[in-house]
Amino acid sequence: MLAPILQLAGFASIAPFVRHILAVPRSAFPLPALRALGALGALGAAALLSGTTLSVAPSAALAQAPSGPPARPGGERRVTIDAGAECPPGQTEVRPHSCQAPELPAPSILDYRPRSTLVAPVHRVPRAKYPVIDFHGHPQGLLDANDGLERLGDALDSLNVRVMVAANNVSGDALRRTVALVRASPRMRDRVRVLTGIDFRNVGPGWAERAVAQLEADVAAGAVGVGEISKSFGLSIRKADGTRLRIDDPALDPVWQACARLGIPVFIHTADPQEFWQPIDYHNERWLELALFPRRRYPPEEFPSFEELMTERDALLRRHPRTTFVIAHMGWHANDLGRLAKLMEALPNVHTEVGAVLYDIGRQPRAAHDFFVRFQDRILFGKDAFQPEEYPYYWRVFETRDDYFEYYRPYHAFWRLYGIDLPDAVLRKVYYQNALRITAGLPRAGWPR
Repeated sequence: MLAPILQLAGFASIAPFVRHILAVPRSAFPLPALRALGALGALGAAALLSGTTLSVAPSAALAQAPSGPPARPGGERRVTIDAGAECPPGQTEVRPHSCQAPELPAPSILDYRPRSTLVAPVHRVPRAKYPVIDFHGHPQGLLDANDGLERLGDALDSLNVRVMVAANNVSGDALRRTVALVRASPRMRDRVRVLTGIDFRNVGPGWAERAVAQLEADVAAGAVGVGEISKSFGLSIRKADGTRLRIDDPALDPVWQACARLGIPVFIHTADPQEFWQPIDYHNERWLELALFPRRRYPPEEFPSFEELMTERDALLRRHPRTTFVIAHMGWHANDLGRLAKLMEALPNVHTEVGAVLYDIGRQPRAAHDFFVRFQDRILFGKDAFQPEEYPYYWRVFETRDDYFEYYRPYHAFWRLYGIDLPDAVLRKVYYQNALRITAGLPRAGWPR
């Protein structure tokens, strides 16, 4: 019945017709046509294009696609599935073991932006309740000249961030220039501190001696710690012999021992979210981010696994109990606080910071609250990317009991956040006291008692 129509339209079969229809903007169709296409596009199209065979009631045939009011729930376009099975592509489970396609073409993940109808108290927090030390600062382009420093100061003042620790992994002349610029600024001399970097390339004979000497020189020049050691350490950096430099390589031990001797913290970023190693399919909750940024994918034939990197990192932390480590991004375990708790219980020299994982903290308000209270002496505030408009989301999660509010980067998370309502004593520790305690080079005067 459809063949002559398809031929007149220039299509050899139903499949290319469906592909063509699904590529046409929905705004080009009147509502009755959309209803008809819904019956085909959401059910038949997905099945035809994927090769899935569906068991559908005869009333769902294309010749009988509805053109009037929508089908009543429980009626047409239903498919039965076994317990534990997934619905076919283009359908959702509307009753136990019963799947149905929407009558209209489904929007893409990019276009579906529903407005919440929830009416609940809203407490926006533009400024932190207590002064903050941002231990994970990347004020790109603002530490090169006085006007950049002034703009940085204005932004920090608006947020109640008292000190930014620049974690740009700089060393040598670049570090000395930054320190000199900050010290020459009457306004910012006590508002910015700088971490030094370590060049892990070409580790081999003589490397450790040179690295320790440079570290000592950088600390003498004003560096207050080491970091942010980048994720390329472990993922891709090679030794002089061409092999991958393991995070726990014994050749690096003199550097970590020197950090302990100098009394400076080591701020280390290892790996990335675990989903970056998983198949990029519709079960991966970071699908959109990986589709937007292909370089964030870690194919197993090119990179060590997530667990291999975690094992190496934990071995490093364990082997140097006198060295203070701060693991960035909550160690990429904010989605598994039980695992992070075991690590921190076993290794008292390990601290962590909260940069770029607010999406995990804010979706588990009770568990996160309890974790922060339990480890209140070992969690530091850090933001990572310097976008001033994003800081208030952190204040709102940490300081309020608000329900179900938006997150600032939809490609990180398609869910909403909840406030974890930390006690004032915990806020003070996370915001500034813990960083002051482990970092001797931070300004000491003027903090609340």
